[in-house]
Amino acid sequence: MIVPAVLSAFAVCWLTLAWLLRRDRLPMDHPNERSLHATPTPRIGGLGIMVGVGVAALWLADGSLLPVVLAAAVLTAVSLLDDMRGLPVALRFLAHFVAAVACLQVLGLSGWALLLAILAVVWMTNLYNFMDGSDGLAGGMAVLGFGALALAAWLGDAPVLAAFCASIAAAALAFLRFNFPPARVFMGDAGSIPLGFLAAALGIVGVRHNVWPWLFPLLVFSPFILDASVTLARRGLRGEKIWKAHRSHYYQRMVLLGVSHRQLASAAYALMLACAALAFTLRALPQYTAWLLALWAAVYLLIFLAIDRRWRLARNEY
Repeated sequence: MIVPAVLSAFAVCWLTLAWLLRRDRLPMDHPNERSLHATPTPRIGGLGIMVGVGVAALWLADGSLLPVVLAAAVLTAVSLLDDMRGLPVALRFLAHFVAAVACLQVLGLSGWALLLAILAVVWMTNLYNFMDGSDGLAGGMAVLGFGALALAAWLGDAPVLAAFCASIAAAALAFLRFNFPPARVFMGDAGSIPLGFLAAALGIVGVRHNVWPWLFPLLVFSPFILDASVTLARRGLRGEKIWKAHRSHYYQRMVLLGVSHRQLASAAYALMLACAALAFTLRALPQYTAWLLALWAAVYLLIFLAIDRRWRLARNEY
């Protein structure tokens, strides 16, 4: 069932998006002062991804992942409604919290582990959405991030988990056909919210089944985790309203500095691949964890400092 699940995820996402893009009156993302795009673009791409993932889950028909699949489906429905009609922020956060609590309790977490896992899942759910603002970026993170999880699960003798992660990567790859710069469709909340949830929830599933160490999924998805977390912390320290839309993420500043969406996507993919390679190295050589983490931290520090410096120079020019 593994190969049919992966192939069906890719094909169903592709066909769904091809069909949707021929429809009229799609929910549109209209440019504003905080956008990085200049043309109104449909934001329905996430629906194609999650329909493909749902079909793959039916092929696999494995009860061990049922809580994760059901919670992701609920978040997809809520987020699609938000894309189409708009929902209050408080209601969206409540849905994220309830989905995380219900899923993690069914998975068997309790006590402090449950509390920390809820915070991690809710944060990952939202930060993935924050990072979905440039053509090809979030889709590429899904392909490479869940692809890395799939390979690690296969190597860790967890074939069902490997197949499900590979199916998510396959659906995201089909989405990239329509989203790679210049994008014909955006992911929207219906894609970014459940993908963020799946990244965190499946990461926890792998840890609980000793498929990978807890640092593995953090390293794999670190390009999104660190950009969003550092940006949020800096905005909070400046007294800004952290829940408001903005253009201060590092990837956003790169585009504002003149980097094209295609160039940004290519650079981000290289960083994602490097992070995945580092995660596999840590998995194979755990005795070098401290050295690898120091290297990882140094690379990110240099990247952030370089962007900050160029940003300050650009502002001084004006």
